[in-house]
Amino acid sequence: MSLYEEWNELLNNQTEATLKDFWEEYATAEKTIYAWILTHMDQPLTGTVKELSEKFSCRPVIFTGFLDGVQASLKEGETLKPEDAAEDMKVSISVDPEKLYYNMEKAEATHLSSLPEWDGVLSAGKRAELEKTYKRSKIYHAPKKPGRNDPCPCGSGKKYKNCCGRNA
Repeated sequence: MSLYEEWNELLNNQTEATLKDFWEEYATAEKTIYAWILTHMDQPLTGTVKELSEKFSCRPVIFTGFLDGVQASLKEGETLKPEDAAEDMKVSISVDPEKLYYNMEKAEATHLSSLPEWDGVLSAGKRAELEKTYKRSKIYHAPKKPGRNDPCPCGSGKKYKNCCGRNA
């Protein structure tokens, strides 16, 4: 079984008894990895899955979960295939800090978006702007309903009240 399959199995087969410990293990590893990335923005994260999991004191399957989550935050042109993860797979990734912060907001990962290491990467103003952009993206704008005397949206040329709105 590949590390990616193992990750998905681990993620999807948690019980009430194991869920808390699993998320604690994953969140701890995730914080450690992201703290390193944020303090070393000028250099890519490189090494094999095994080397990097040892560096961040986590299991290779947990590091594979991190790789799965960081994909959407990579710099333009970089690709990563966590589904191909194996302990000897070489990894070299650089993240786009704005994408990363936005995606942390999207995932509601406040344990990551509130890391103190962000202070050296994005200004408080820029983080507030990204939060605002994310919150705006969640707002639903209902389409405008036609008024009684507006032309019918079906294209008949009749007034809405004499066409599709007759039974409304």
